[in-house]
Amino acid sequence: MSLAKGSFEIQMKPAPAGEGAGRVAVGRMLIDKQYSGDLIGVGQGEMLSAGNPASGSAGYVAIEHVTATLGSGSGSFALQHSGVMHAGDSQLSISIVPGSGTGDLEGIQGTLTIDIIERQHYYALDYVLP
Repeated sequence: MSLAKGSFEIQMKPAPAGEGAGRVAVGRMLIDKQYSGDLIGVGQGEMLSAGNPASGSAGYVAIEHVTATLGSGSGSFALQHSGVMHAGDSQLSISIVPGSGTGDLEGIQGTLTIDIIERQHYYALDYVLP
């Protein structure tokens, strides 16, 4: 396994109402990220959420498409996010979607973790390339 570390800036904005609007109280956000460090590039995705984050209980799922340079290669891959928080406890799982790698990143596998320290976002990507 290889380890890539760095930080990212994130912007989130409500997604426009689409098919199914008004059916169920599900939050929908568009995600735009700028990665720096060992992974240099952009991430774009969509997040669905439910619950009440203000009370400390909520969940979300997201798919993010990353186009970047990693090591000496470049290409793209998708990340699948799944997170839950309840009563101050949180669980977050982010995995590279199998078969999503393109270019020099074809066949990439791994997981990503996020740390937020003083409102700054940091990532660690554990990955393997064939």
